[in-house]
Amino acid sequence: MAERLTADIKVPSIDPKKKEEEEEEEINMGVEKKAGTSKANGEKKEEEEELSEEDVQLRSELEMLIERLKELNTELYRPALETLRTLIRTSTSSMTSVPKPLKFLHPHYPELQKLFDSWPPTEDKSLFADILSVLAMTYSDTQPRGTLRYRLLSASLLPASSTIPEPGSWGHEYVRHLAAELGEEYTIRQEGEDAVSLPPTAEGAEATKAEPVKIPGTIDDLRLLALDCAKFFLSHNAEPDAVDLFVELEMVDRIAGLVDINTFGRVCTYMDRCVTLLPPPDDVTFLWTIHKVYLQFSKFPEALSVAIRLNDAELIRQDFNASGNPTMRRQLAFLLARAQIPVEWLQPPAAEDADAETELPEDVIECLSNTHLSRFFKEFGKEVGVADPKSLEDVYKSHLENTRAGISANVDSARGNLAGTFVNAFANAGFGNDKLMVEAEEGNSWVYKNKDHGMMSAAASLGLSLLWDTDIGLSHVDKYTYSSEEHIKAGALLATGLLNAGVRTEADAALALLGDYTTNPSLSLKTASIVGLGLAYAGSHREDLLSLLLPAVADETTSMEVAALSTLALGFVFVGSGNGEITSTILQTLMERDEKALGDKWGRFLALGLALLFVGLQDASDATLETLKAIEHPISKQAQILVEVCSFAATGNVLRVQRLLHLCGEHLETVKEKEDADKEEKKEEKKEDEQKPDDTFQSFAVLGVAMIAMGEEIGSEMSMRQFNHLMHYGDPIIRKSVPLALGLISASNPQLPVLDTLSKYSHDNDLQVALNAIFAMGLVGAGTNNARLAQMLRQLAGYYYKEPDCLFVVRIAQGLVHMGKGTIGLNPFFSDRNIMSRPAIAGLLATIMAFTDAKAFILDRYHWMLYFLVTAMYPRFLITLNEDLESLPVTVRVGQAVDVVGQAGKPRTISGFQTHQTPVRLGTTERAELATEEYIPYAHVLEGFVILQKNPGYEKEDAMQL
Repeated sequence: MAERLTADIKVPSIDPKKKEEEEEEEINMGVEKKAGTSKANGEKKEEEEELSEEDVQLRSELEMLIERLKELNTELYRPALETLRTLIRTSTSSMTSVPKPLKFLHPHYPELQKLFDSWPPTEDKSLFADILSVLAMTYSDTQPRGTLRYRLLSASLLPASSTIPEPGSWGHEYVRHLAAELGEEYTIRQEGEDAVSLPPTAEGAEATKAEPVKIPGTIDDLRLLALDCAKFFLSHNAEPDAVDLFVELEMVDRIAGLVDINTFGRVCTYMDRCVTLLPPPDDVTFLWTIHKVYLQFSKFPEALSVAIRLNDAELIRQDFNASGNPTMRRQLAFLLARAQIPVEWLQPPAAEDADAETELPEDVIECLSNTHLSRFFKEFGKEVGVADPKSLEDVYKSHLENTRAGISANVDSARGNLAGTFVNAFANAGFGNDKLMVEAEEGNSWVYKNKDHGMMSAAASLGLSLLWDTDIGLSHVDKYTYSSEEHIKAGALLATGLLNAGVRTEADAALALLGDYTTNPSLSLKTASIVGLGLAYAGSHREDLLSLLLPAVADETTSMEVAALSTLALGFVFVGSGNGEITSTILQTLMERDEKALGDKWGRFLALGLALLFVGLQDASDATLETLKAIEHPISKQAQILVEVCSFAATGNVLRVQRLLHLCGEHLETVKEKEDADKEEKKEEKKEDEQKPDDTFQSFAVLGVAMIAMGEEIGSEMSMRQFNHLMHYGDPIIRKSVPLALGLISASNPQLPVLDTLSKYSHDNDLQVALNAIFAMGLVGAGTNNARLAQMLRQLAGYYYKEPDCLFVVRIAQGLVHMGKGTIGLNPFFSDRNIMSRPAIAGLLATIMAFTDAKAFILDRYHWMLYFLVTAMYPRFLITLNEDLESLPVTVRVGQAVDVVGQAGKPRTISGFQTHQTPVRLGTTERAELATEEYIPYAHVLEGFVILQKNPGYEKEDAMQL
């Protein structure tokens, strides 16, 4: 007996009000007996403990209504159903618990289903189906898609004149449930046969197998229902749910008709974020839809930036000409100039050629050709206080290096001076006032402190120092073009190309000065002019350069070096164009050249030139890939990887990354096979021949992982982990490439994990790995003046003081970190890291390609390949201009960019901000916003050149406050 008492005490909740509870329990039990339910006593006790008086009343009312529906009198059905509907709709419950009516009706669901099937089709039955559709939510685990089934049944039972009430009338949870089931049902129908309407019935209701054909409607019915759900979502701040539903039903383009002025922004930003996570062709469909919505609401800068991402010439031309406002067109021109879109794309098609010249006004042409860049950049330098030239010592800070005294005796070595050339060029890039070259006294130029091929890089460094300054630059370079020393002359030609990188002029000086030298008998002049043209016209798609550069690719008698550099130059000029003529010529060359030539170290640049034509074109490269498979030489595999990687650059395409990782892991098995073969027959030559092709393609596969993943943060983080594995288990060639891949994936974005990883690799036993890691540190910190990185590099300079190669690269990395005195970055993404600059990708890849075999290129005579970076160099600034394009200082807040997609309300888009006066420098992951509402920007992202318009309503507010 005592035991039972203790058990009794344990039953209620641990509250002090035990007496009251017991009383309540007794009352409940009494009421329950009156209600006369058919439940067993033991079950009752457990449930009724929690039931309050109202709940018991509600339950008895619901049960009475169900009894009504079972009676024969049909007139009672309608009022009973309507009362049921009202009770379900008006029930309030907390977010976490099931609404009370659903809870109480749950046990009666199976008998209600049987009852439903026995009714003849009437309007009452339609209403009954609607109610069952809500109840089906509680049975979704045992009877999938019941909600959807009854919803569609309810619609089908109604006469044509009346319509079923909106799904939203049952509340948010119901609509979400319905949306989930719609997606499920659609998938089943797409992947099953035509008569897929059967399975949902069989599962949706075990008992109903009577009329299988009628039950759910057609695909169109599903889509109509989805439209209803989406309207509800859009009007209740659930834009992502609406987009997701449309993605599942493959009707994303329909969303453009549903958005309004309040929702389109959130819908577009959410869709934009989804693009990198979608498989092709969905990603392109998304971009087209976003573009359509932006145009619908006259958001021209946003629409144009999507058109640039789609790389569609016709679309870009339409968007550019869509706005009638001349100031807006200037702003759009700045955006196009930053993306280096060919000016020819904006001209109307040939049919209307007569008035083509009058089409674009002078000021727009100036904005498009970036002629303002140099002037504003120098002014920006003065504002930020970095206009004074930096000497080599300012960059090296060798007094802080912990080397022992007496070691730096060989300071004036040729190698040290060569490194100084690059450091000086990178650190003072764009300012045009460095002490060693531009401001040097006559005859005392740094050029003469270098030997032979070093002179070429030294003379070319003028071009970097005078970057974008086409007027003054050419006069400085001119004096070196008359030099009797061939290398200096070649350097001057390259400098002419560098000067014009990313800037278009009417004079077309680069073409005029370099065109004649492309067929010069002297190798150094020929290569310098070819590369110079490639850099000067990167991304311009200029047809007139074909006649200069293509013959060298097609002609079998030219050396591999000239053929490869011509191919690369064409790759730069026609980057992302998929030009058929060039493609076929390069493929022809790859087929016809003999094995030895293709096996040359220059072969990789032939393959890269071909690959650059397909940057960002995705599936357009399929035909080329098939053709490459027919070539039997190992270069075919390298070219296939490069073409595929460039086509899918920055798409985050998971399947391609998996394929590349598979290639990276391949070598381990082949080594075993080789060793077995060796034991049987010792043919060492054969082994060497076999190993070479194996190696290089794996190197490109590692870089490929970085190329594909670099567009979005999640992919970048995941790839970091893969690189870590490759570093542990990969062969030497793979380990050599991992640091370069890390440098590529976070160019000008020095995050601590990356820096620490590279710092670890820079002390690797394999000097090749260390060398590449040091260069990657330069890439990662390019133009950031990162103090921690500068300190690491100073330590490395002390660590490698006896290794001339490594020391040379440490110096170059130091130059890169201080690029443009901390104002110029290398990151190929701009406009809030949404748009990829194709020429920048080309420049980064070409430079990194030279480091895949540093001994043969950078550390040999071809150190000028470091200048390939020039196409990726661009100032990291925000300059605000008034409508006459004059500088207009305003206060802005600059902070770390925060991803606010899908968040409720209007959250802050930046965190930890500081307030500055423009012009101001922006880091790779930073974002700016105007501090006051005095001006309205024409651009949608505050970056680069932004034109501001006075806000007409601003002063009135001010006056009111006074």
